[in-house]
Amino acid sequence: MTEPGLEFKSRYEVQEELGKGRFGVVHKVVDKSTNQKLAAKFIRCRTPKDKEKVQEEINIMNLLRHQKLLQLAAAFENPKETIMIMEYISGGELFERVVADDFTLTEKDCILFMRQICEGVAYMHSQNVVHLDLKPENIMCHTRTSHEIKIIDFGLAQKINPDVPVRVLFGTPEFIPPEIINYEPIGIESDMWSLGVICYVLLSGLSPFMGDTDSETFANITRSDYDFEDEAFNTVSQDARDFIGALLLKRKEDRLSADQCLRHVWLDPDNHQETVVLSTDKLKKFIIRRKWQKTGNAIRALGRMTNLSNSRRNSANSNPNTPRTSISGSLVPRMGSLEEEKMNGKVENLFTTSI
Repeated sequence: MTEPGLEFKSRYEVQEELGKGRFGVVHKVVDKSTNQKLAAKFIRCRTPKDKEKVQEEINIMNLLRHQKLLQLAAAFENPKETIMIMEYISGGELFERVVADDFTLTEKDCILFMRQICEGVAYMHSQNVVHLDLKPENIMCHTRTSHEIKIIDFGLAQKINPDVPVRVLFGTPEFIPPEIINYEPIGIESDMWSLGVICYVLLSGLSPFMGDTDSETFANITRSDYDFEDEAFNTVSQDARDFIGALLLKRKEDRLSADQCLRHVWLDPDNHQETVVLSTDKLKKFIIRRKWQKTGNAIRALGRMTNLSNSRRNSANSNPNTPRTSISGSLVPRMGSLEEEKMNGKVENLFTTSI
């Protein structure tokens, strides 16, 4: 449950800003009674729909009490703002950690990281929660010297009933599974496809389905068109390739579950004593490209805001239910501002505790 906003000021000292986005800002805060460092995400809620969306995220996070998942400590509500108090994570993104000059990446490191990710996802799925936005930016290191990871950003996560079909039209193009592109029912298996893509990128620095345009990327995904022919895979084991292949299956019911992944031969560190160093040159280029994509998305979102503002002034009597184009070129109903931001930004993290 959320607590009254006035309680926040009495319990926490607000310190430096960690990051900001169109709908809020993140600050480091200190619990006055324990001196514990935490992160506070201040989210502007302009409409009841915005408030409802934030409450859904709070409800989901309250279900997910696991050491590999970002933990929610408290939540406070003001008339036009919700404040979420979360763990303070200082280690940055996993991918940036492994390409640092002081880190030597081996396949065994990748196994240890993927095992932790699967542990967190397995717990999520045991609660019938599907994340729907698993991607490198949402896998964080707990501290700058730690090998412990945390999965963050549950803004798109949903608690699902396996007996009730759910369809969605959002996601980050390189990481979404075929069923989302085809507007077919999703399931916890949808996250497993994204894990396969993350693993492929971590081992090689290459994006398995990346095309020159989003449309080309979507076509590659729906055909499950990928291979291991690049020289980057010359030093990658057959077990690792088999692991990825068991996740990047078009039919979601055929993919390994997170629990099955944890029993896969590749995720047993004792089976991999070799310490062949993996080149991270391509991974560095992947990270740079992703950052440029984020910048481009922000610029395009700003342009859309300007156009929308002009359009509203010129079309005050337009139909509010007019559909708009989604990331896949399909038409979807108009959404509330928070959800629309997710779509326009292709679900990039505009503000998280990791910034």
